[in-house]
Amino acid sequence: MDRAQKEKVVDELGQIFESSGVVVVSHYEGMTVAEMQDLRSRMREVGGSVRVAKNKLAKIALEGKAASSISEYLTGMTVLGYSEDPVAAAKIFDAYSKENQKLVILGGAMGDTALDTAGVSAVAKMPSREELIASIASCIGAPAANIAGAIGAPASNIASILSTIEENAA
Repeated sequence: MDRAQKEKVVDELGQIFESSGVVVVSHYEGMTVAEMQDLRSRMREVGGSVRVAKNKLAKIALEGKAASSISEYLTGMTVLGYSEDPVAAAKIFDAYSKENQKLVILGGAMGDTALDTAGVSAVAKMPSREELIASIASCIGAPAANIAGAIGAPASNIASILSTIEENAA
C-alpha cells in the first residue's frame, strides 16, 4: 500500500470515527470468511458497517477525534463495527459475540464517551432509535384514541338504550 492509499484509508477512518453514533472494537481471530460475511450482512440490515483496518492507520485517524480513547484497544486482529444509530452496532456485535466465541468485544466509543466491554453490553440493551420512535408515537396516539372512544361512547349508549326501549315496547 503506497502513501496515497494510506492517506485515503486514514481519511475514511476519520470520517467513520466522526460520523458514527457508536464504534465497537473487537478481536476476530479465527473467524472464517463465512462468519465474517454473516456479521457484515447483519450489520448492513441495521444500517451499520464492519471495517477491518490496520491498527496503525486507525490510530492515526483517531488523533484529535472524540473517540480517541479507543486507540488503546487497537492491538492484534481488530475489527471495527459502527453505525449512525448509537445502539445498532453494539446490539449486533453483542449478540454475535454470544453466538460466536471467536468475536471478542474489547470496547468502543459513543461520541467522546469511552466504553469498555460492559459498556458495550449496556448500550446493546438500550432500545434502538426505531423502537424509541415507535414508543413515542404510541404514547402520542393513545390519548387521541381515548378521546375518540369517549366521543363515540354517548352515541352508542343512546343507540343501545333506544334498542332496549324498542324491544321492551314490542
